Amino acid sequence: MSALTEAPERTAPLLIGVSARIHYPGSPGMPAGGVWSKTVHYLEQSMAHWLLAGGACAVMVPAVDAQSLVQRSELHLNDYAAALDGLVLQGGNDVAPESYGEAPLHEDWRGDPVRDRYERDLIQAFVDAGKPVLGICRGLQLLNVHFGGTLMQDIEHQHPQAHVHRVLGRYEHHHHAVDFVPGTRLASLFPGVARATTNSIHHQAIKDVAPGFVVEARCPEDGVIEAVRWQGPSFVAGVQWHPEFHDPAHPHTLDDRPLLQDFLAAARAVKR
Repeated sequence: MSALTEAPERTAPLLIGVSARIHYPGSPGMPAGGVWSKTVHYLEQSMAHWLLAGGACAVMVPAVDAQSLVQRSELHLNDYAAALDGLVLQGGNDVAPESYGEAPLHEDWRGDPVRDRYERDLIQAFVDAGKPVLGICRGLQLLNVHFGGTLMQDIEHQHPQAHVHRVLGRYEHHHHAVDFVPGTRLASLFPGVARATTNSIHHQAIKDVAPGFVVEARCPEDGVIEAVRWQGPSFVAGVQWHPEFHDPAHPHTLDDRPLLQDFLAAARAVKR
């Protein structure tokens, strides 16, 4: 092949770490046997496909607990932060109230302290490496907790006048309005859009915003915080909705691609 017809060199894709969702044996409503008798770490398909659609490779980062073959002292999360270009915190189980200095107000809201500790170590490793971190739903809540904020353990219980933020039977097909805060980076990603419609699948929410964070979006019906961003030296941001669940069957909902593109652009800037 001549130099004139030679194919251009392909740029290596970004490698984006994704924190693991965790299934524990005996979880309510799940089968008792087979693989469900084991602790299962998993990457939800829509999240993987969302990152792939942006041209990145998704790499799940496993956790460990007291029963693991590998102990926490042997899991070097800094190695993941060094090898990967960014981190996405998936949705999933509640954040444990003990992670922000509270006791559970109800047994159902005791959360997952094992996952909290693992993800907080991951957050710190990527922040220390100067690499971008994006939190989705639970991920937004944990970012707020990690940096010193608190949560409402249950919106309906602690904010009884609030809009409905979760309808279990509808899951990601439950929607409500979100207002972008003018002048924020998130608002700049969606020029001309002051109010959007997003999915809503959460019963916990930010109560006290962490120091150094700014609010970038709220639910207009009740003021519940829907997006935040750290004002520190690296990209750390979170949204309460699930952009990976965007469904073309709902054309009235927000097209979240600018959110993904902005996160991946931050990862590329660090990679250079």
